[in-house]
Amino acid sequence: MLPNDPAMLLSYVNMKLRDQYQSLEDMCDDLDVSMSEIVEKLKSIDYIYDNEKNQFK
Repeated sequence: MLPNDPAMLLSYVNMKLRDQYQSLEDMCDDLDVSMSEIVEKLKSIDYIYDNEKNQFK
């Protein structure tokens, strides 16, 4: 279960990307979560996914 609060979600997702996954797509596939929902929720607090750095910033 992903955090509902966007700021907590940002921290959780970036930690997972840093420690366990090579890409956002890999993480979403493995956790069976919607990539578009994560992207939209984090976009609402002005964070976008950077493919090269594998993090939201």
